[in-house]
Amino acid sequence: MADTLIKICGLSTPETLDAAVDAGATHVGFVHYEKSPRHLSLEDAAKLRRRVPGSVKLVLVTVAMEPAVLVRAYQAIRPDVIQFHGSETAEWMTLVGQHIPAERWRSFGLKDAGTLERARAFKDSCDRLLFDAPAQALPGGNGVVAQWELLENWDPFMPWALAGGLNPDNVGESIRRTKAPLVDASSGLETAPGVKSVDLIRAFVKAVECA
Repeated sequence: MADTLIKICGLSTPETLDAAVDAGATHVGFVHYEKSPRHLSLEDAAKLRRRVPGSVKLVLVTVAMEPAVLVRAYQAIRPDVIQFHGSETAEWMTLVGQHIPAERWRSFGLKDAGTLERARAFKDSCDRLLFDAPAQALPGGNGVVAQWELLENWDPFMPWALAGGLNPDNVGESIRRTKAPLVDASSGLETAPGVKSVDLIRAFVKAVECA
């Protein structure tokens, strides 16, 4: 298994979930956001969740979710991690941690060096920062490559991850340049929006392992 942790996000079928697990992904992601082509209902996500082995962490991706809805989603799916893609404050993230026993990841659109400073406010309120390309039509999963150069000489103060347009062809370079401890791919492993490719999933994991 690669030293770099690997998250395959936006999975929605048994075939692609099994492919990610079999290839060696350490994390798999389900998206519960109706505007996304990767959206899973709570019912479908709960069914698919049963296929995730205990050795792999399940990440539930949310966007500006109301408290009651978030609790309901957690109870239905029991994710290991909840990934926040909205405008959640550090105070809100702390409150979530007091009520939901899951890891909390906070996503940031990597616009400039100031993003890295703003992220510092979340040091004590979440478990991992996820740096993505800035939001466009969707908060994530747009296939746009993040600005890796901003991370090349960054001194991390907590666990973090890199997302944003990663695919089998560029993930090796992204790891070499940023030393990302976790890489997260979604749209770069698709043949159409929301349609994951088993072959691309396998190629991505292999590329990470070779980086």
